Amino acid sequence: MSAEIMNSPTVRRIVGPTILLASGNYFDFLAPEQCEITIEDIAHGLSNICRFAGHSRRFYSVAQHSVIVSRIVPAEDAYAGLMHDAAEAVIGDMAKPLKDICPDFRVIEKRIEADLFPRFGVPMPLPASVKEADTVMLATEQRQLMRNRDDWNYTRGRQPLDIEIPPMNPAEAKAAFLARYDELRTPSTLTSEA
Repeated sequence: MSAEIMNSPTVRRIVGPTILLASGNYFDFLAPEQCEITIEDIAHGLSNICRFAGHSRRFYSVAQHSVIVSRIVPAEDAYAGLMHDAAEAVIGDMAKPLKDICPDFRVIEKRIEADLFPRFGVPMPLPASVKEADTVMLATEQRQLMRNRDDWNYTRGRQPLDIEIPPMNPAEAKAAFLARYDELRTPSTLTSEA
């Protein structure tokens, strides 16, 4: 590549471990705090990621899961429930058993959460009710979407909810996530959004 092209203001030079977001912004895994990421990026990413490493009986996105979590926690924790998996918009939804044997992945996930949560006004640490609702939803999804009754360590002692999880394609899940975000956001959740 010529020096003229390399020095052109219209050519972006991307260095480091980055991904291109739906907005056209780049996300750098080593410097998340220097990246622009929008709520639309988060909604888009989460709506296209299928839970259970894609092995559910039908497509079921992290965005839809997050909307449901936001509805089953106490009202004061609903926003945190919606945003609890925001980091997965850039790192994906790694299956829990694999995440458990990949400590380096957890370090990256925590670093991205440490950037995204304050940026979007999500409390750190997440409220206990969100973590419990996430586990209850896992039990619910295990029974309804996986049609599985095995005794998983992650769901032991949790009763699945008696709810129907409706089918939702990625576009519907993204719209539901953004609608719930608009419903829940307050001035305190808009601290430094891009």
